[in-house]
Order: sequence, then structure tokens, then C-alpha cells
Amino acid sequence: MEGASCMVSGSSRTKFFTDSARRYRWVVWSVMALAYMVVFFHRLAPGVVRDDLTLAFGISGAAFGNFASMYFYSYLLMQIPVGMLSDSLGARITATAGIFLSGIGSILFGLAPSIGWAYAGRFIVGIGVSTVFVCILKVLSEWYSGKEFATMSGATAFVGNFGGLVAQTPLALLVGIFTWRFTFAAIGALSFLLAVLCFVLIRNRPEDAGFDPVNLSGPGDSPPMTELFPAVRVAICSRAMWPTMTLASLFAGAQLAFTGAWGVPWLTDVYEMTRQEASGLVSIVVVGAMIGGVLVGKLSDLVGARRWPLIFVSFFNVAAWGVIVFWGSGKPPLEVLKPALFIMGVASMALVVCLAVVKETNDPRYTGVALSVLNMGVFVGIAAYPPAMGAVIDFFSSCSPIVQYRWALFLCFAGAAAGFILSFAVPETGCQNVAADRSRPPRG
Repeated sequence: MEGASCMVSGSSRTKFFTDSARRYRWVVWSVMALAYMVVFFHRLAPGVVRDDLTLAFGISGAAFGNFASMYFYSYLLMQIPVGMLSDSLGARITATAGIFLSGIGSILFGLAPSIGWAYAGRFIVGIGVSTVFVCILKVLSEWYSGKEFATMSGATAFVGNFGGLVAQTPLALLVGIFTWRFTFAAIGALSFLLAVLCFVLIRNRPEDAGFDPVNLSGPGDSPPMTELFPAVRVAICSRAMWPTMTLASLFAGAQLAFTGAWGVPWLTDVYEMTRQEASGLVSIVVVGAMIGGVLVGKLSDLVGARRWPLIFVSFFNVAAWGVIVFWGSGKPPLEVLKPALFIMGVASMALVVCLAVVKETNDPRYTGVALSVLNMGVFVGIAAYPPAMGAVIDFFSSCSPIVQYRWALFLCFAGAAAGFILSFAVPETGCQNVAADRSRPPRG
């Protein structure tokens, strides 16, 4: 019998480990996706509490735009360090520490006695949540095959955007019931619990949980830090980085500026909606992004292409922003506005294709670094849009609200048009890694 039991060490055992790994990877992804919901909640929440912050601290439009962007400034600064940490320390430790820190920042924001303290809390939140997205992508590259990457990136975007959905009407209701201060302090406390889940359940790769690797040609052991600085240079110089990074920053920046900062004020000032009504309409964009992340990623994986799906989606992004800005001289009727908002949300998820392209044009040992470089560029656009739109609104302050917001939203249309042009410059990978130099980057 002992000999017979020893026989079960071949294909059946391998199958057991493979099936177990496939089950457990959903546990790892689910915890990371919950953390990503917190990321999106904080990303989109300011637009809903703008009036409360103005009442509490007496801030102008430009000052509010800067407040909304504090998150993005710190998020931006942390991207390359986070990429290095995810490649060296691993996603588990990096994400756990980040979510814990975001909880501290959220509580500080909720208790802020002045706008300076509110800025500080928002900045700390940005540092904390900046760890999550790159860590998720690093985990996906280890636990899922190359032809599943865009699909799972889209599924991650779906769940993350659900957190953004919570940051609209549900947040408006919670703020109305419990005040904005209590709500954000409570989110901070919940973040501490989520950090514990991250530490207990996340594993960096299947081998860390005792399973066979999903990708037999994967990165293997974590590279030393001395190799990661040259890897940054290689990623920056890779042929796909600049067109994909710029396109993604323009699309994501415009969408997040709308959903996270200026969408609710636009609807309340121009359409004279209540805050709850406006946040409900902005939620259409978030729902579109949730669905778009899955559809765009799945489309790209199914057809085995990256470039033409990106061109296709980019065209619809331009069309949607054109409707929002030009139809009805900046105030399209609701029966036209609602589908335009939905399409804009769907098309903004061209980001998931950009992520796949960058992953597939860089050495798989340095996936975290390459994706962090892309994400850093994306957040340049995300950080720039809210204050730029706020400055436009302040510049046209003597005009009617419809004129103010039309010119502000024109920035989003212009970015969409530029991104569409850039989509033609993105290289095709065929959903495979096509990095020309698979050797380690030169030292020094």
C-alpha cells in the first residue's frame, strides 16, 4: 500500500496542485480586489463631499482641485518605488503595509481641524493605496497565464470601480446620515482589518503556497534591488511605453477628473440637480468602467490582439466626450447624456489593454517595475486634470456655469482625441511577451 501511495506522485499529483492553485488564486485575487475597492473609493470620493469641504474649510474651486489631486501627487511619487518593492519584497508585504497606511490617512482626514490637515490626510491615503494596483498586476502575472492577463486586469477594474460606485450615491447617503468626518474615519478603521486579511491570505506566487508555478517560464526568484534601478531605465526606453502611457493617462485622467472631482459639481450647477441625483448620474460612468474593464480586456484576449481593439475603443471615447462637450452647447439632454456617460466609462478602460502591452514588451522578471513606470505616467494625467479644470472654471468665473464647465470639459475631449491618435502608434504583441532582450538589464 505504501508503494501504491507513492505512485500517486506523477500526473495526478501535478493535477492536484494545479487545480488547488487555480482555486487558491481566486482567494489571493479576491483579497487584492477588495483592497482595490478601497483605492477607488478614496479616488472618487472628493466630488461627493466638495460642498462639505467648502463649508468646513472655505476653499475655492482651484483649491478643491488641488485637494482632490493630493491623492494623485503622492500616488504618482510612489509608483516606481512600489514597483521595486513588489518585485523584491513581494506583493504581500507591500500591499499590507500600504492598506494599513491608507487607514491612518483616512482617519486623519476625517478628524482634520483645518484644510492643511485634510491635505496631509489625503496625501497619506495616496501613499498607502499607491501600493495596491501594481501589486495586483504583479500577482496576476504570477498566478494567471499570459492569455488571461487582460481579462483579469479587466475583472480587477470591475471590482475596483465598484468601490468608486460606493463613493457616489452610497457615500452621499452615508455623509448625510453620519457626516463626512465619521464616514472617512470609519473607512480608515475598516482599512486596518483589510490589511490583516492581506497579510494572512496573499501569497506572492503559487510556489509560496506549495503549488506548482502557473507560468513555467515565469520570473522565478525575486530579483535583487541592485537590478531594479537599471530595469527602470529599460522600461522607460521600451518601445511601447510612451504611446501607451500617454494614451492611458489622457483617458484615465479625464474619466477620473469627471467621476472623482467635477462631475457632481457640473450636474448640480448646470442641471440644478441635488447632490444625490448628480452622484447617481455620475455612477453611470463608474458602471460603464466596471463593465468596460471586463469587456475590453476579454475582447483583447479573445481576438489575440492588442492594437486594433485599442484603436476601436479609443474612437468611442472621442465620440462620447464630443457628445458631452458639444451637444446642446455643453448641456446635452439627459436622454443623450446618459448613454454618452456610459460609453465614456466603457472606453476609459482602454487602460487594461495598455497594461497588457507594457507587460508583454518588457522582461517578465521586472513586471512590477515596468507597470509602475506606466502607472506613474498615467497618474501624471490623473493628477493634472482636476486642478487644470478647476483653473479653467475659475478663469471663466464671470460667465455662466454652462460656459465654465463646457470649457473645463473641453480639456477632456482634447485629451481623448490625442489618445485616439496615439493608439495607432501602439505596437502589436499578439498577447505574448515580445521583449527583444530577455537578459537582465546592465548594472550601473
